[in-house]
Amino acid sequence: MNLFVGNLNYSSTEQGLRALFEEYGQVDSAKIIKDWESGRSRGFGFIEMPNDGEARTAVEGANGRVLDGRPLRVSEAQSRGERPSRRPSPAP
Repeated sequence: MNLFVGNLNYSSTEQGLRALFEEYGQVDSAKIIKDWESGRSRGFGFIEMPNDGEARTAVEGANGRVLDGRPLRVSEAQSRGERPSRRPSPAP
């Protein structure tokens, strides 16, 4: 299961994020999304966990938990097709 992790401190690391989620089970990957121009964190990331039960436990346990001074927002990630578009509709 793929989890969305928001409200990350800009100084948070992928290693620290992985360590937090490994408390709940096996983690396949931990990725902090960075701005492609500056290389600075965008304040959110994704965790991939192979066991759905462990992932659900991680959502419940890590949501609101403080990492590097900030309370995390954790939820199941939506696939790109399920997300609402952030671009305005083209003019007719």
